[in-house]
Amino acid sequence: MTTQRIVMLGATGFVGSYLVPRLAADGHHITLLSRNRELHRDMAVLPNVVIRSADVYDDGVLWRYCDGADTVINLIGILNHVGRHTFQRAHVEMTRRLVDACHATGVQRLHQMSSLKAGQGESQYLKTRGEAETLVQRSPLNWTIYQPSVIFGVDDGLITRFLGLLRKMPAFPLARANSRMAPTFVGDVAEAIARCVADDSRSSRRSFELYGPEVLTLGEIVAAIRDAAGLHTRIVPLPDSLGRLQARFAGMLPGKPFSLDNFLSLGTDSVGVSNGYAALGIAPQPFTPSLPYILHGARQRRLDMARQTFRHRGR
Repeated sequence: MTTQRIVMLGATGFVGSYLVPRLAADGHHITLLSRNRELHRDMAVLPNVVIRSADVYDDGVLWRYCDGADTVINLIGILNHVGRHTFQRAHVEMTRRLVDACHATGVQRLHQMSSLKAGQGESQYLKTRGEAETLVQRSPLNWTIYQPSVIFGVDDGLITRFLGLLRKMPAFPLARANSRMAPTFVGDVAEAIARCVADDSRSSRRSFELYGPEVLTLGEIVAAIRDAAGLHTRIVPLPDSLGRLQARFAGMLPGKPFSLDNFLSLGTDSVGVSNGYAALGIAPQPFTPSLPYILHGARQRRLDMARQTFRHRGR
């Protein structure tokens, strides 16, 4: 395997927290571009990893950091628009700028994070993911696109979000409980990308659907989280009329725990037809048996953070 100079965007998020250490272990030299490097100094302790504060929507900044890189990895993505951070800006405009920067600076290799069923359905999330894929596929670059189903792991946006809600109420109203998905472990997604980075021969100009071995409804997923946590919250499936109202209301709350676009995304089952893990020699972890370990890991992380806070205050 050849050591590469890699520039990563969106790497300080959930998937990046697993992928960066995995790539660093392979000996690559990695530059992470972040809005505020001071918030992610812990990642800079990894060997051959540096973090730079950068506005990735600035063409000059992109050109400067792409120049001299062997590979660029784009993990930028949002689940809800907030202010000027719209789906169009984060997914389409950002991808267009990045493709142009790679082409202008001579970078040939681009790895692009997308989503299973990108370009399908009614949600802006899926539509803009599809637009971004088209931009990449029509470019002259040597590209690979990753299309995961919903991703789970310690401190994720799936288990963590539902667990917090289940703990707060005796009955949980659930929109689109029959929506189907095949949750995939974040470590498996990171491993898939690392293998493609290491081997162009099996990943060049290809898209990989990445999904777990279990196909579950959203209701079954929430029930599994509840049971693994030892809770007794009753799950109440909502008809679409009430689910839409719930989404509109929740979308106005701080942090947008659920939005109308999330509701629309759930109208498209996140289940694939050709699992890219098989082509990459990866046996994906199932969701349900992993839950006890995920919950234990989340509890341990909270305890560690509490101990660090106590020690800091003790000084």
